[in-house]
Amino acid sequence: MTSPQIAIWIPQLVPDGAFDPAALRRYLSRAEELGFDGAWTTEQVIGTAPNLDSSAVLGYAAACTEQIRLGCAVYVSTVASPLHLAKIIASLDQLSRGRLEVGLGTGGRFRPFAAFGIDGEGFVSRFTEGVRYMQEAWTQDRINFEGRFWQAKGLAMEPKPYQKPHPPLWFGGGHPASLRRAVRLADGYIGAGSTATADFIEHARILHEALDRADRDPASFRVAKRVYLAVEDDPAVAGERLSAALNELYGFFGMTGVERVGVSGRPAEAAETGAPGGPLVTPADLAC
Repeated sequence: MTSPQIAIWIPQLVPDGAFDPAALRRYLSRAEELGFDGAWTTEQVIGTAPNLDSSAVLGYAAACTEQIRLGCAVYVSTVASPLHLAKIIASLDQLSRGRLEVGLGTGGRFRPFAAFGIDGEGFVSRFTEGVRYMQEAWTQDRINFEGRFWQAKGLAMEPKPYQKPHPPLWFGGGHPASLRRAVRLADGYIGAGSTATADFIEHARILHEALDRADRDPASFRVAKRVYLAVEDDPAVAGERLSAALNELYGFFGMTGVERVGVSGRPAEAAETGAPGGPLVTPADLAC
């Protein structure tokens, strides 16, 4: 069994005019110095939280680091132009010299598609077709694509990603169909930070069943989860910090009680017991 890899979130919540370039450089340098395997952003285009654009932050992070892997969990690619997103991803992979990881998600049926000028009908088909379109742009000298939503004939996009054929793709989503889709089309699955530990372990079970049915080696498919963490000597302070941060992220969307899925408390307590809903996920929880 391989050892789990640990990534850290790149701070993106920056009120207007408050960005400190030197502080973020120090943060990323320290993360690399401490041996974190990755540094990831999240995407939140709409909402009241002052969330900086994930791709812009990744570009800055690429310039501030040399070894750590960089990723986004996740781009809601359903509401994006596949060619524009493919160009952004290829550029970030070149700028980081092949250190990019790419999370992709449908956004779910409750996404305000109309705000992005998109009809939500068939959003899953739009997602899978968009992934195929991006892969075509990343791997072919000439893009010839005939789909339901997009068509292209004889187009070109350069440069291709630094990693061949393209950066690793991670799919999000919690529906069983989303999990099976990840096994068919992606290199890995990443669970949402708002997902309880018990639910994530069930997701892992479904993933392994799908891997078995597809006769796919589990070693070729990575499974991960975002975990919200607040550690303080005073557990009450840790809980308050976690609750405030998550309410800022999710309150606009009417989501309450998200703090129950996070991990807070004294360092030893957090490491031993994990979230109130259950212990932290271990490699054994995800093993076949």
